[in-house]
Amino acid sequence: MIEAIRNALRVPDLRKKILFTLLILIIYRFGAHIPVPGVKISDIQQLFQGSGGALNFIDLFTGGALSNFSVFALGIMPYITASIIMQLLTVVIPTLERWQKEGETGQKKITQTTRYLTLGLAIVESLGYTVLFQQTLQTVQFSVLERYLIVITLTAGTALIMWLGELITQRGIGNGMSLIIFISIISGMPGGIRQTVQVANPILVAVTLLMAVIVIVGIVVMEKGQRRIPIQYAKRVVGRKMYGGTSTYIPLKINSAGVIPIIFATSVLLFPATLSSLFTGPTSKAIANSLTDPTSVVRFLVLGGAIVFFTYFYTAIVFNPIEIADNVKKYGGFIPGVRPGKPTAIYLNKVLNRITLPGAIFLAMIALFPEVIGGIFNIPFWQNFGGTSMLIVVGVALETMSQLESQLLQRHYEGFLK
Repeated sequence: MIEAIRNALRVPDLRKKILFTLLILIIYRFGAHIPVPGVKISDIQQLFQGSGGALNFIDLFTGGALSNFSVFALGIMPYITASIIMQLLTVVIPTLERWQKEGETGQKKITQTTRYLTLGLAIVESLGYTVLFQQTLQTVQFSVLERYLIVITLTAGTALIMWLGELITQRGIGNGMSLIIFISIISGMPGGIRQTVQVANPILVAVTLLMAVIVIVGIVVMEKGQRRIPIQYAKRVVGRKMYGGTSTYIPLKINSAGVIPIIFATSVLLFPATLSSLFTGPTSKAIANSLTDPTSVVRFLVLGGAIVFFTYFYTAIVFNPIEIADNVKKYGGFIPGVRPGKPTAIYLNKVLNRITLPGAIFLAMIALFPEVIGGIFNIPFWQNFGGTSMLIVVGVALETMSQLESQLLQRHYEGFLK
């Protein structure tokens, strides 16, 4: 691996891409510590002390920018939400579906629409945070001018993050948005490790390390796991040339949905919990605690079931067996033993439903068990960084290494994955 890094730094254009990516990430982390003008940080941080609710979950993905109420307090979450909304709308709005099939031109239109939607969501979220902080904290009172300044600053910060992420994607290494989430999560891991070492005994520290290794290995195995559907193309003569006669396969991933189902399910779960926490009655507090306590049986069952449901839901959106079956039939391909056309689509859908179940159960286990064990044994690392964070970190790391691998192989160097 060290030799592969040296080879990557020897290539001038690849070295420029790596250094450019690091520079953008440094700029992002610098902006996460610049507070919004006119806001007292110590008052805002009162909401995050000893809380494990929605704000702490969101603060994890901003790298602490929300608890600092910095110009990057909204993080990349508005863009992710806008992207998810656009993917869902593509299925039901014919115009967006037509854009998706237009290639690069249509993708530019979708990207531009996603940007506008991101800015709209950023305005709404910044207004929501301003109202929440003012209603929850008696010491925080914003004037009309201060609210306007906060909304403009946070929205501009979101636009800047979106631009930085696109710069990494275009001129750097890896997916810019994914790397921004990656650096936000790992920026808080040293503090979580330090708290675990200070609070826990050596046995719990060893258990934490063992769990981390098991979770990482499990994520790698499941991320790489796939079912390969063989495709055979018949021979056909065009003029004096013969085409076809080759064989290939369709890779169906066990975890086609990635981390999106966990984000969906957590958002759905935390919405009623956040509403309940705004009321002072005993019933509201009981509901909020049952939905946010990692050791709660209600949270375990509701969140686990929601993750399985959203895994099937999102997989059905991103994978269209009818379209794939039509494309295979159009180019003279077929699955051995399966007739082209509708039978192929039925077969693909049947296989996909079977392999999605273990992927959904895996996502639920990764999201729940580390948090449950961390809550039972009071392990700060797993309380602050659950399986969702580990899944994102490992997934982005594998994706970035794969891109570096391809860049090195193009230049006749051995890569990371030998």
